Amino acid sequence: MTSRRVLKAAQAIREVVSLAILTELRDPRVENVTVTTVEVTGDMRQARVHVTVMGEDTNTSQVLKGLSSAAGFLQRKIANRIESRYTPKLQFVLDQGQENAREVARILEDLAVAPKTVTQLNDNTADTTTSTAAYPLAVGGNRLNWAAPLSSSPAQPRTMSQVPR
Repeated sequence: MTSRRVLKAAQAIREVVSLAILTELRDPRVENVTVTTVEVTGDMRQARVHVTVMGEDTNTSQVLKGLSSAAGFLQRKIANRIESRYTPKLQFVLDQGQENAREVARILEDLAVAPKTVTQLNDNTADTTTSTAAYPLAVGGNRLNWAAPLSSSPAQPRTMSQVPR
């Protein structure tokens, strides 16, 4: 579990770095950058800054090089804001969260657009029914809630003795 002090320092570092990138950094390589999260080690000596870059994929390597060359300037800004024995050494990492979210959304759209049909053979008669077992209903947190499969038998009411405890 992360201490409250480290979490507050991470929040302050994120604010200082994002504001400095927006207003004070003059490097032409650093454009369209958003600081998403900051992870600080327990001893406050290192900080990993997760950034997203809007634009082309070829531009991301140049942006990361520009940010790493401006790390000293940003560390000085952090030292002015945070009263600590050590100023964290900054490491810039490309955040893959947005790309992963887009990929999951694309997969869910593909599942919703292409309905799956199941052919069941009963008594030499082809009966085609659509199954909802493959359709996700909602995404909540880290869980994916699926629709219940179709049942061929009607639901039987339960008595109190049949309810599991």
